[in-house]
Amino acid sequence: MSDEAAKQHRLTAMEFDRRDRSWWTDMFAKALVFGGGVSAIVFIVGILVFIATQGLEFAANRLSWTEFFTSIAWRPNSQKPEYGALALIAGTVSTTAVAMVLVVPLSLGAAIYIGEFARGKKREWLKILIEMLAAVPSVVWGVIGLNVMGPFITDVFGVPSGLNLLNAGIILGMMAAPIMTTIAEDALKAVPDSYREAAEALGATKWQVVLRVVLPHARPGLSAAVLLGVGRAFGETIAVLMASGHAINVPKSLFDPIRSLTATIAAELGETAEGDDHYQALFVVGMLLFTITFFINMIANAIVRGTRRKKA
Repeated sequence: MSDEAAKQHRLTAMEFDRRDRSWWTDMFAKALVFGGGVSAIVFIVGILVFIATQGLEFAANRLSWTEFFTSIAWRPNSQKPEYGALALIAGTVSTTAVAMVLVVPLSLGAAIYIGEFARGKKREWLKILIEMLAAVPSVVWGVIGLNVMGPFITDVFGVPSGLNLLNAGIILGMMAAPIMTTIAEDALKAVPDSYREAAEALGATKWQVVLRVVLPHARPGLSAAVLLGVGRAFGETIAVLMASGHAINVPKSLFDPIRSLTATIAAELGETAEGDDHYQALFVVGMLLFTITFFINMIANAIVRGTRRKKA
């Protein structure tokens, strides 16, 4: 390489290495995106640390874990306080189970219709309307459960109160439906069109294509959608507080009032003195909730990642 060529090469390299406005803009954008990605991890760790520091000392030294998981006596303000969370756990699990039984068929059916049958503007409008349900505040769903579903259940089933397990399950199902439908529809869209075309070329009808080709290949994504819906229902607070009757009770029927873990924290935390046993016991309940919802989301994420690896 001649001296002139080498000089020209160095000048060109210097031009590319020059830190002008575009270079700084690019670096700022990279830092902003990186910060946004890391912030979620920072917030989760921060929440976990805060909850643990508020309740860990009580959980390690003064809480009877046997009583916590096997007793239904939640009496934190009595002369001899009892911290049995079995009824609260049963109320949370039963409400979530009722919600999933009611809403999973509806959500998957809506996802199948939007993803496989609806076309054009009808499809877009349906997606918009379903996603708008996710924007309805929790307190509005609670008011619907209190003033609409409660009297309706009382009139139809002839029960003393419409604020019960069935009411809370219906409201929770409606709140979980948008995320389940959206994720399930994305899972159906991820199935390659070549699979559908191959099945149709063999003479399969539309329903046969959906039932025997699309759904089996989208099953992991659909499972993840259901699990995320479970996590959404499990962690809901104010709507359950308003629609469930808020009674410490292990439900024996759909018409029994219940109390959930989240509703207990919301109702009692403001009435406790910071640092006392009752206050710390509520944070132990929060630790239990955080752990359960964390593992539900981890399982859903593992299912989705496992599906991607198989496709790759």
